[in-house]
Amino acid sequence: MEWLTRSIVARRGAGQGRKSKTHQLTEEKQGQYHYTMGPYSDPVLQIKPGDVVVVETRDAFEGKIRSEQDKPTELLQIPFLNPQNGPIMVEGAEKGDALAVYIESMVPRGPNPRGTCCMIPEFGALTGTYYTATLNDPLPEKVRKIHLDEEWVQWSDRVKLPYKPHIGTLSCSPEIDSINSLTPDNHGGNMDLPDMGPGSITYLPVRTKGARLFIGDAHACQGDGEVCGVAVEYPTVTTIKVDLIKNWTIEWPRLEREDFIMAIGSTRPLEDATRIAYRELIRWMVQDYGFDKWDAYMMLSQCGMVRLGNFVDPKYTVGAAIRKKFLEGAKGGERVD
Repeated sequence: MEWLTRSIVARRGAGQGRKSKTHQLTEEKQGQYHYTMGPYSDPVLQIKPGDVVVVETRDAFEGKIRSEQDKPTELLQIPFLNPQNGPIMVEGAEKGDALAVYIESMVPRGPNPRGTCCMIPEFGALTGTYYTATLNDPLPEKVRKIHLDEEWVQWSDRVKLPYKPHIGTLSCSPEIDSINSLTPDNHGGNMDLPDMGPGSITYLPVRTKGARLFIGDAHACQGDGEVCGVAVEYPTVTTIKVDLIKNWTIEWPRLEREDFIMAIGSTRPLEDATRIAYRELIRWMVQDYGFDKWDAYMMLSQCGMVRLGNFVDPKYTVGAAIRKKFLEGAKGGERVD
């Protein structure tokens, strides 16, 4: 992809220009998968900026839901969901840096790949939950097993959905806290943003030595909001290239694709997540593209874009974006043809 040569990480990454090494993070090498992201778990891999990691991710249920007759409540123990690979240590990463994670590819894993979608009582956007307490009865438990390949997700005999994979959970370690893998925040985490798939670069704030990168929760496709609480969850072989941008201090995750940049915010209520995302995008435009703060604020009211990640998790996620063509000619801007 030609645009990668003009990306932020291509211009600022510590690993640019060095010959990369490819590492295999298999299930066997991972051993124990993690349900929290923090500074206390033992590293499974040491890499250098610019290296490639081929990761065997498990689905969000660790493969425990095997048929449409299964009942999630009998097999799953919340909050032990979203198993994470890692932590991956990145040489030279220190507090105040940013980690760049380029997703090269996501391939379904297994001889007859199937994804899983389900309804879990008191989980999802259109039902009472622990955080949205009601006296209504929970919605029914339902499981759907879905055949898929690298082109299509076979939802039913009637409907085929395009295969549009992305990583649901991506994170560096918080500085002191250990946060469960269901909750997004300023470290990253379970953001469930459909844009975070092959061809994207996610920038994560580094808050501990070595960055301690976690990755997991792959989705074969997902709409805005992940409204029933679950995407098409599936196991993958995911290939990422990891780089480091020294002394680029960011407070919240950011994302770059060929034609836009995006700032990401996660909290409740949903409007406050949107406020965080737009505020961080304005700060980014001021710091790296030379915009006046108030001009950027007014301009985004005309051309800003919002992407809804999830509004089912303990905190909701929103991405606020601007197309690169509107950044042309600004300090640090790249031309988009």
